[in-house]
Amino acid sequence: MDIRKVKKLIELLEESNIDELEIKEGEESVRISRNSNRGYAQMMPMQMPAQFAAPPPQAAVAAPIATESAQAESTKHKGHIIRSPMVGTFYSSPSPGSPVFVEVGKHVKVGDVLCIVEAMKMMNQLESDKAGIIEAILVEDGQPIEFDQPLMTIV
Repeated sequence: MDIRKVKKLIELLEESNIDELEIKEGEESVRISRNSNRGYAQMMPMQMPAQFAAPPPQAAVAAPIATESAQAESTKHKGHIIRSPMVGTFYSSPSPGSPVFVEVGKHVKVGDVLCIVEAMKMMNQLESDKAGIIEAILVEDGQPIEFDQPLMTIV
């Protein structure tokens, strides 16, 4: 269908009080409508409260599960827990071919680099705030991590 014909149809629709116009020529068809959401807009206020009422119970159910797993994690390991200071990606070494910063059983001093947390393309070195021996590394290399997520324990 020619674009000039479509423009003329739009002009006819605007000049008249018709809300919708549909033309078929062979296998081609054009449908032009104005105020197509008139009936839908009247129904929206009735639907909105039902849609917003559902999510809060789901959120309330999910929160205790996350809290229980965090409590179980902290009771499983007796040592000092090193937690993630930010959301990002955990890296156990400075580059893919390099040796890891720490391993289970390795002695660390205050200030030793434990890992790297990448956040927004920035590599942030996480240093030990306690001297001791690495008891457990709780995340895998390259794993996405959350804020305050336990990363490793030191005894």
